[in-house]
Amino acid sequence: MAAAVRVAAGGTVIDPEVVAQLIGRRQRPVDALTPREVDVLSLMAEGHSNSAIVDRLEISQSAVEKHVHKVFIKLGLPETDQHHRRVLAVLTYLGV
Repeated sequence: MAAAVRVAAGGTVIDPEVVAQLIGRRQRPVDALTPREVDVLSLMAEGHSNSAIVDRLEISQSAVEKHVHKVFIKLGLPETDQHHRRVLAVLTYLGV
């Protein structure tokens, strides 16, 4: 805990992450997403395909693909043969 405390100009500063943990407010990976990325992920969680998301949000297919890709990156979900990133993204969104 001492490493999280800094002394600057005669005052004491506590690391914001330590404060967040102390008050029980932890940042979730989903908090890093933009509102549009959350919209896309929410529709993914409802089981919608990219084509259905295009229709729902009235944006292009390439825009949906870019948002989905950004969601995967921001949630730390690399492409592998072992896991389905779309499912893992939804599980993260649901807090599972």
